[in-house]
Amino acid sequence: MKLKDREAVIVGVADVPLRDGQVVEPLSVLQVQARAARDALRDAGLSMRDVDGLLCAGMWGVPGPGQLITPTMAEYFGIAPRFMDGTNIGGSAFESHVAHAAMAIEAGRCEIALITYGSTQRSEKSRNLGGRPAVLTMQYETPFGMPTPIGGYAMAAMRHMHEYGTTSEQLAEIAVATRKWAQRNPAATMRDPLTIEQVLSSPMICDPLHLLDACLVTDGGGAVVMTTAKHARALGRTAVYVRGYGECTTHWTIAAMPDLARLTAAEIAGREAFAMAGIGHDAIDVVQIYDSFTVTVLLTLEALGFCERGQGGAFVAKQRTAPDGAFPMNTSGGGLSCLHPGMFGIFLLIEAVRQLRGECGERQVTDARTALVHGTGGTLSSGATCILSRS
Repeated sequence: MKLKDREAVIVGVADVPLRDGQVVEPLSVLQVQARAARDALRDAGLSMRDVDGLLCAGMWGVPGPGQLITPTMAEYFGIAPRFMDGTNIGGSAFESHVAHAAMAIEAGRCEIALITYGSTQRSEKSRNLGGRPAVLTMQYETPFGMPTPIGGYAMAAMRHMHEYGTTSEQLAEIAVATRKWAQRNPAATMRDPLTIEQVLSSPMICDPLHLLDACLVTDGGGAVVMTTAKHARALGRTAVYVRGYGECTTHWTIAAMPDLARLTAAEIAGREAFAMAGIGHDAIDVVQIYDSFTVTVLLTLEALGFCERGQGGAFVAKQRTAPDGAFPMNTSGGGLSCLHPGMFGIFLLIEAVRQLRGECGERQVTDARTALVHGTGGTLSSGATCILSRS
């Protein structure tokens, strides 16, 4: 088969419905992923018996976070995949999984790849925001009072403010614009109107970041199905092509970050993705960027080259990223207003695919043909970029 026929595409996506940030019926984390997987496969015109590639990540499992998740899910799904990936680099893992699945599909290592994620952290009240010294350098942070993960993001925000004069008002622009997208999304958790003044008057939870600079804590489950372009045509499904990708990590804990005001991992991942896709920034119609905190977005926009270093605050001013703005971004409402079940990267991909397939109703970006998706993991630690197109 010619490589063009084996070109990797996304043919199915799904997420699990929520009510007030929680699954609408009691479900285990396994069941959440199974529901999402079932619906994504139906979206693709496939069934679980067709799956021969499985990629999973999460913050649960035995004996430790990120371990044994893929074989556990394979057993639960009742499948025997011949290609597996359990890469866990935090919230960027799923953009990385798309890249790895694309390479496997194009090399003939699998035909149908299923990527899943699930979390019931809000229902179980299980998210531990305090952290523990579970990795090498965390022993120098957590025991001495570093709040995890927001402490590291707050340090990065403060450094960016010091170096470039970035303001809390500029960060608040991101939260407000994202909420405006959420107001157009019936599935979003937070849909009340939001102003910059409300962001700035919300409780300061880690200087300089306010409560409304931070992502939600919700349940959630999502799945993505990938196959070859030839198979997608046979299925009669709209294919979303994987045009470029890149990934990188520089550190895990914030003390080891090379430069608090610069996302080196995102710079490398984005550069690789743009080079592979063979396009420039002006070809991107819609952008989905991990928004664990408002500062994450600002730093990522700079790192990906949408604006110069230090100019992120000016770039997002005057609601540039809001509906009807010049730069459509995080159109579902993002992690700040739609949902954030611990690891958000898979939901960025789902929204990008829906935008490219023209399925987003009131929040649809007109004639969206090319999307950039960027996930961030850890404490500004890892980055993975995917560039997708509908033709």
